[in-house]
Amino acid sequence: MIILSKLADYGVIVATHLALTPDRQENAASVAAATRLPLATVAKLLKALAHAGVVTATRGAAGGYRLARPAAAISVAEVVAAIDGDIGLTQCSVHVDECTHTTYCPTRPHWAAINRAVGEALRAVTLDEMISPYAFLPPAAMTAHGVTQ
Repeated sequence: MIILSKLADYGVIVATHLALTPDRQENAASVAAATRLPLATVAKLLKALAHAGVVTATRGAAGGYRLARPAAAISVAEVVAAIDGDIGLTQCSVHVDECTHTTYCPTRPHWAAINRAVGEALRAVTLDEMISPYAFLPPAAMTAHGVTQ
């Protein structure tokens, strides 16, 4: 089973929440209330996302956070990387020096290809698509819902 860290999952939730209102700045408390995530966790995530350039932060009484770019220009991979670092399904794919089997492991090159595929899949999905209830419906289902592309 492939599992993102809980913080990366929450980071995507926070980023998609900010994508819903791109013209409005929100402080950590309002994001925490809206997403029902702990305030300390949201504050930590917003700092990491700001450090990675996914969100911008403005200080002061009227300050807050907002996406640094349009939601269509920010991928899920970028958000995950801001929280978890490089995307890797196995420990050895990210931390090569920590594995004692690197020189003779028959599966290592294949994991690299799998990591690239997963990374490409996450880069292909934007925050804009994450907030659309219809982004991933097949064409027939979109027609049934009266949605035009």
